[in-house]
Amino acid sequence: MASRRDLLRIAGTAGLTVAAGAVGVPAAPAGTATGVPAHGATAHRARATGGLQAALDDIVSAAAIGVLAEVHDRGRVWRGAGGVSRLGTHRAVPVAGRFRAGSITKSFVAAVVLQLAGEGRLALDDTLQRWLPGVLPGAERITVRQLLQHTSGVANYPNTPSFRAIYHSEAAIVRMRHRTWTPPELVAFAAGVPLLFEPGTSWMYSNTNFVLLGMVVERVTGAGYAAEVRRRILRPLGLRGTRFPATDAALTGAHPHGYLAVGRDGGEEPVDITVFNPSVAGASGEVTSTAADLNVFFRALLGRRLLGPAEQEQMRAACATPRDYDYGLGLMTRTVAGGTRLWGHRGDIFGYYAESWIAEDGGRQLTVAATPWGEVDPKVPVAALVETVFAA
Repeated sequence: MASRRDLLRIAGTAGLTVAAGAVGVPAAPAGTATGVPAHGATAHRARATGGLQAALDDIVSAAAIGVLAEVHDRGRVWRGAGGVSRLGTHRAVPVAGRFRAGSITKSFVAAVVLQLAGEGRLALDDTLQRWLPGVLPGAERITVRQLLQHTSGVANYPNTPSFRAIYHSEAAIVRMRHRTWTPPELVAFAAGVPLLFEPGTSWMYSNTNFVLLGMVVERVTGAGYAAEVRRRILRPLGLRGTRFPATDAALTGAHPHGYLAVGRDGGEEPVDITVFNPSVAGASGEVTSTAADLNVFFRALLGRRLLGPAEQEQMRAACATPRDYDYGLGLMTRTVAGGTRLWGHRGDIFGYYAESWIAEDGGRQLTVAATPWGEVDPKVPVAALVETVFAA
């Protein structure tokens, strides 16, 4: 059986230039650096940006069809890209392009919930039963705070047997790409599964938590969570590249294409999954955005432009997890080599993977998005880029 990397080569057009060290991957376009280096340190900037571009090229070589990134460092900006935006073409990945950001959606939704708490319209210790009575068994023991922090014990609906019976393969995902799901339908998958643990006693990442929070926002405000995000965050911050598409399957504007590996004739073939109805993710993962917009958002979120001091403190009260990050309220945190603490979120959804991080002192940021392909988990080479950006 041909490997995914071999299939990637076969799917592309003949005669594409191959990047050094890569197998069947078009050469990465050069990164674009903007801004003036401090103290006129041109040679230092060249070394730094060369390292960033090399890290992007490594992501393409190991785990992606294409990748883009933006580094923001106290007013200086570096943007770079690698690979191609669409198989079978020489088209470069647009450095300012839009991509599906998956679970980074959670940080937007969490910001709205915390704003509502700051306004006294809900309390973080309100029970789920108060706002959504009878939505699932045990709702009277689950709080808004526990939903935000993934300590509710509610099952992750994509992992439930009933959901997996529908989305049992990449081919099934492709077949279901235009299916519209409502939040109650998504929650129903988890409602038939017992709580994984008594609320507040452990931690388990669950997309169902944020689908429920989206429903809570609608109950509290009378408007959908996406409308509240647009009113409270996107418009004030001028995030014109960010959309909450609801049931709109299109990915508008310049963008890289995402692919799934679909079994065919004893092997795997890349199938373009760029166009799909994101209601299957809803408030847990529907957002589409750009690297520049996500950097602005997290800079505002951690810089107290969106939340008051009390809500900011609550959001950053992180609990330990078995992952390589701890989790606050809709916010991940981790410490990289050299001791720099980062805040942000990761996101993945059919055909796309993204990470957005900001240093605790607010001085340096990275947003990176890739269209995964290959045997290597994109988290692995992306981790090397993160270390490169935030090296002390």
